[in-house]
This record gives sequence, C-alpha cells and structure tokens, in this order.
Amino acid sequence: MGNKIIALNNETRALKQQSTPSKSASSQGKVWLVGSGPGDAELLTVKALRIIQQADLILYDALVSDEIRALFPEQTAALFVGKSKNHHSISQSALNELLVTKAAEGFNICRLKGGDPFIFGRGGEEALSLRKIGVDVEIVPGITAASGCTSYAGIPLTHRGMAQACTFITAHGETGLNLDWHALARPAQTLVIYMGLSKLPDIRRELSHHGMPTNTPAALISNGCRPEQQTVIGTLETLPELAKQHQLPSPTLVVIGEVVTLAPALNWFNTLIESEQHELSA
Repeated sequence: MGNKIIALNNETRALKQQSTPSKSASSQGKVWLVGSGPGDAELLTVKALRIIQQADLILYDALVSDEIRALFPEQTAALFVGKSKNHHSISQSALNELLVTKAAEGFNICRLKGGDPFIFGRGGEEALSLRKIGVDVEIVPGITAASGCTSYAGIPLTHRGMAQACTFITAHGETGLNLDWHALARPAQTLVIYMGLSKLPDIRRELSHHGMPTNTPAALISNGCRPEQQTVIGTLETLPELAKQHQLPSPTLVVIGEVVTLAPALNWFNTLIESEQHELSA
C-alpha cells in the first residue's frame, strides 16, 4: 500500500512531534473510536468507512485486517499502534498522550480498533483520558468477535432450548482469571472467551471443578471472519489438546455450550470445521 505506515515502539515516542504530519488549525481536532469488526471488510459499518476515508490521521490496532487497511486513503497517514502477547508497539499511556497531542494540533483522528471499541478493546480508557482534558470523542460500534466469528462458524450464541444467556469473558485481565466460575459453569448458557488460547488448561480445570460436565460441547475459532478461518469442535475436556493438535494461532476465540453442536449443520462460510463427533455424542 502507498499509505504512510509507521511502526511505533517504546523507544520511538518522539514520533508525536517528528513522524506524523504537522497541521496548523485554529480549532481542536476530534477523535473517533471506531470498531472495525472481526476482519471481513464488508462487515464495516457505513459510518466506520466514512470516518476512515475522511480522517486526517488513522491509528490502528493489530487486529485490523489487511482487507480493511487496504481501504485507507493513500494520502492519509496511518500509524500502527497495536498490541500482541508480550509485545506492545506503544504503551497505553503513550498512546493516550499521542491522541491528545494530535487532537490538540487540530487533527481529526480515526482510532481504529478490531471488533468493538468497548468490548475488551480499551476504548473506555482512551475515551476517558480524552474527555478528561476536553477532547471531543465519538464512539462508532463495531461487530465484536463473539458475534461475528460465531456467526461465520454457524454457532448461534443463543438458541431456544439450548442457551438463554451468553457471557463474554476475557482470559487476560489485571487480576488474571478471577471469575465467578460457579456462575459460569451453570447450564443453558453460552460462554465466549476472548484471548483464552494460552489459558485453556485453567479454563477446563475451573469450569469442571465448579460443575460443568467435561463433555460439554466447545469450539475454537481462529482467524474468524477471514478467508483462513478455522473452526475446531470438541468438548471442554479436549480443548487444550485440540489447540495443540491443530496448532491454532492467535487470535482464537473459545466458545463453550450446547449451541456448538449446531455448527456442522449451520456452517455456511467454509468447510474447515473439524469435529470430534464421538466426543459430542458421548
């Protein structure tokens, strides 16, 4: 692409003054926190696309797909500010400062995030830091991975007679896996776990310890809503082994509940579903 794409790291924070374009403006800029959805560019909202096309500066995360980055206007500066496991291109505090600095210079900024900005995307933290000093902020929701990836895998999050509730969980938080496992292990619900690939043994242990049957259907969805999407189906018991066997990469979504049994019949996106049928019927 012809975009000006600059990788940031903790040693290059001088970028705020040096590497982004300068702009003279009589008024302060505005920041849009935009959800890009789970990867398929056609799942962008009309509003998200409009803001991408009209922004003076785009700051985008690691989960923003190549398809969506190809939509960035060539004349617009686009800076990578993503985070991955054990590697942050820029700290959250430095990113907040960068947003404040560029908005003060008069830039209208598209802060582009994977999924939805307010679902495990630190959108609230960024919005609060901007509002605190009077920067105008607007939130543009996006399709979160839980609904996007499961829909592409043919797994309804709720289904009459199977799941009357759905819970979104992150396996990475400030306090680790400090969750109400007893409530999560109850029947008639669907659990969707973000960033849970490395925590599968802990998830299996805690849920089974608190009463969830080990033969509860479960799925792993990697690269959801993208051409390389892969869905592997097994049970709560087999989750860690399935992840190793198929060498699933991040990002991988974990889905646990009876609704997973509908995937083979409802799969429409691709034929990459691999199912441990004997486990599901046990």
